[in-house]
Amino acid sequence: MDDLIDGELFLQIEEHLKCSEQSWLLGAGISFDAKLPLMYPLTNKVKKNLEASHKKLYDDIITPLFQELPEQCHIEHVLSHLGDYAALAERNKEKKTIISGGEVELATLEEVHNTILESISNVIRCGYVEDKDGNTVEEGSLSKPIVDIKAHLEFIDALFNHASAGVHERRKAVNIFTTNYDTLLEDALALSKVSYWDGFDGGAVAHRTQKYGEPTPTNGQRANLIKMHGSIDWFLCDKGYVWRVRDNDLYPKAERRVLIYPQATKYVATQQDPFSTQFDLFRKSLNSSNSNILAVCGYSFGDDHINNEIEFALSKEENKTVLLAFLECRNEIPPCLEKWRSDSFGSRVIIASIHGLYIGKEGPFKRKDEDDYWWTFNGVTSVLKNGCEV
Repeated sequence: MDDLIDGELFLQIEEHLKCSEQSWLLGAGISFDAKLPLMYPLTNKVKKNLEASHKKLYDDIITPLFQELPEQCHIEHVLSHLGDYAALAERNKEKKTIISGGEVELATLEEVHNTILESISNVIRCGYVEDKDGNTVEEGSLSKPIVDIKAHLEFIDALFNHASAGVHERRKAVNIFTTNYDTLLEDALALSKVSYWDGFDGGAVAHRTQKYGEPTPTNGQRANLIKMHGSIDWFLCDKGYVWRVRDNDLYPKAERRVLIYPQATKYVATQQDPFSTQFDLFRKSLNSSNSNILAVCGYSFGDDHINNEIEFALSKEENKTVLLAFLECRNEIPPCLEKWRSDSFGSRVIIASIHGLYIGKEGPFKRKDEDDYWWTFNGVTSVLKNGCEV
C-alpha cells in the first residue's frame, strides 16, 4: 500500500474522532501517569495493607480466597468470589458458609468485603507506584496524596476544545464511560469548565437520581460521565440510597459502604442498582443507525461483561458503530479483538497500536514515527490535538 493510501487511512481516524455521536471507554491505563496503580499493583497494595491492619481476617479469609482462584486473579475477582460466598451464606438458614474447611458467618464476609473496599478507596485517594517486582517506589498518604491530574486535564482540553473544532454545534454530548474508581475525569471536566452529567443531583454532596432504563438527559451538557464500576466517593446507605460524598464527611450519618463493583449480597433492587443502570446506558450508546464511534483507551479488554456488550452491538446489521481501540499490545492482540476484526463486521474494528494501524483483517500500517506511542493516554491526547501527523 503506497504512502498516499496509507495517509488516507490515518486521516480516516481523524474523521472518526470528529464524529457527532461518540463515546469513549477509558480504563485503568489512563490513570497510570497520574500515579494510580493498575489492577495487579492495586491488588498487591491492598493485600499488604490488609495483612498489616486486619491480620486475622487476612489469614482466615482473604488468603484462602486467593488460593482458590487462578494465579492471575486480581482484587475484583476476589470481591466477586467473596460475593458468591456471601450469597451462599445468606441462603443458609444459619447464615454461614465454609471457606477452606472453616465456618464463616455472613456478617464476617460482609466485614471483609467492606474492609477491602475501604482499602481500595484509600489507595486510589493517596496514589501508589510500584516497580515490576512489586516493590513500593512511591506512596501517598491521606494528608499528602501524590495523585497527578495533568494528563486528564490535557485529554479533556483536547477532546472538547480541539477535536470538536468545527463540529461543536452539531456534536451531541460525548459519552465518557470508565471502569476507574478515581475521580480524575470528573475533576478534569469541572476544572476545564466542561458541563457534564453523571446521574447525581446536588453539589459536593449529591444523591443519585438516574434509574434503570432512563435515557441520559438532554439539558445542554457537553459530556455524560458514566462510571461503570462505581467510585471511591459513592456510598450506599442502609435505606438503599446512593450518595456522592466528600472525603471525611460524617454525614449522611446512616450506615454506609463504598460502592465499588462487584458488590456483595444484600444489594438494592434492580431499578436502583447503579451498575445495571450504567451498563444499560453503555448498551444504548453502542446501538446507533447513524455514524457513531466507540473510542477505547487504557482498557485491556479483560472484562467479559463489557466485551459481550461491544460484540453484540457490532454484530447487528443495522448498527453503524465503529470501534476505535487505542491498544497496548506489545505482543498479541486480545483474543476478542482478533475475533472481531475477522468477523463480518471487521471493517468497523480499528486498532491503533504500537505495531501500527489495523483495519479489520488488514494491517498493521505504520505511521512515519517508528517509535509510536499513539496508543497511550498522552498519545491519544496528541492525536486529538494535532491529528495523526502522517
